[in-house]
Amino acid sequence: MKKHTGTLLFCLTGIISILLLTHAFKNRNKSNDMINVTGLGKKDFKSDLVVWSGNFEKRGFTLEQASALLNTEKEAIQKYLTSKGVKKEQIVFLAVDIRKDFDKTYFENGNLKEEVFRGYILNQTVRIESNEVDKIEAISRSITELAKEGISFYSYSPQYYYTKLSELKIEMVAAATEDARIRAEQIAKNANTEIGELRYAKMGIFQIIAQNSNEDLSWGGNFNTSSMMKTATITMKLQFGL
Repeated sequence: MKKHTGTLLFCLTGIISILLLTHAFKNRNKSNDMINVTGLGKKDFKSDLVVWSGNFEKRGFTLEQASALLNTEKEAIQKYLTSKGVKKEQIVFLAVDIRKDFDKTYFENGNLKEEVFRGYILNQTVRIESNEVDKIEAISRSITELAKEGISFYSYSPQYYYTKLSELKIEMVAAATEDARIRAEQIAKNANTEIGELRYAKMGIFQIIAQNSNEDLSWGGNFNTSSMMKTATITMKLQFGL
């Protein structure tokens, strides 16, 4: 009786081992049946915020004289900007930079021989931040009209931004994911099979470049601020079972 019981247990153990091995083998094959795809999300858009600045300076032998001259130019610049439709609260004049000006002469060996004080140089920057992108962009080009009034104004290039990047990114992730799914379905169709469950998803670099440009994409991600019209791209890497 004990002999039969031992034989039965041995057979059951063998059957269970075979079933476990078969299940493991099937699962191993199942884990290898997968497809990896990369989808692209791309969106052209126009910046909705512009930041523009420029600076001007005046010289005077005394600090009071230089300050008065600078203040006169400041008032003329503000008047010009408001005449072009810029709101007063959008015009920000930053702190005045003050430098002493010297005439210097040197010995033949390069050492300083003498320096004569010529007065003060005062420099100030004006900064405008606005959602009226087209208007400020046009003003940044016409600001040279101030030269007719004897005002030397140095204009920096406007910087363009987009305030709804979070919403844009969500929209693009959805587009990139859908693009990847379509690619996976096409590949699976060509192989006479179907895609299964999504096993893995990873978002790639989010980039913003100038629209219709040959600006290089960067592994670290680009964020163009020099162009009003931009193109945003993002990739999604997905893995599906088959």
